Amino acid sequence: MKDKPLKDVQSQPDPRRIDIDKVGVKDIRYPIVVLDKKNRYQHTVASVNLYVDLPHHFKGTHMSRFIEILNEHRGEITIKSFPDILTRMKKRFNASTAHLEVEFPYFIEKKAPVSRARGLMEYRCRFCGALKDRLDFILEVKVPVLTLCPCSKEISQYGAHNQRGWVTVGVRFREFVWIEDIVDVVEASASSPVYSLLKRRDEKYVTEHAYENPMFVEDVVREVALNLKKLKEITWARIEAENMESIHNHSAYACLEMNYTEGD
Repeated sequence: MKDKPLKDVQSQPDPRRIDIDKVGVKDIRYPIVVLDKKNRYQHTVASVNLYVDLPHHFKGTHMSRFIEILNEHRGEITIKSFPDILTRMKKRFNASTAHLEVEFPYFIEKKAPVSRARGLMEYRCRFCGALKDRLDFILEVKVPVLTLCPCSKEISQYGAHNQRGWVTVGVRFREFVWIEDIVDVVEASASSPVYSLLKRRDEKYVTEHAYENPMFVEDVVREVALNLKKLKEITWARIEAENMESIHNHSAYACLEMNYTEGD
């Protein structure tokens, strides 16, 4: 018996005539390679989202094609390959826009401040690329930090409340920028960096160092914004700071965007 032709339902017209901005697949777990400043390359596992726009005259898109494109670039999903992948998506789907988001853990070896004990710190990173008439690419790095409250230090007879916080920096750049350089800027802009391994003498140092460098979230985002000027490759940044408050039932938050031009 001859097989019946398989009907292509996705390509059929849709009577509602409504365009869709993004359609695609989310949260694909996939191995990728990231450029590592110290070791050249770092292998990690990412969560990948791929989308294109869908004109109103199509009922649906062919989801399997996203996976096929991903497989075609196996082992080559890096900052440098984003334009090629997005161009391939636009062409394969005959789309006006294409979007690729890659989120992954990135590890940097870090030494404790006094004992120099070594440990691996995890930083959550994202590549976000969109292609329409031109490429828009944002590198995002989420860095844990320690902050100590200036107000608490000022009004208390001894001690001050401190907490772990997160600083998330998204940047656009004219030339390649290292994840490690962004991490260094953020950690230098808080009351203290956070470490994965500390001995007692390290704990003493971190506690006292934070006490001598009190920071509100407002201070942190402003310091990061100023210190990012040292990275001449960056043209724009969005900086968010969130403190997981230790004596309040809420978080403290601040955010700013900054444009950088040559000569600033």
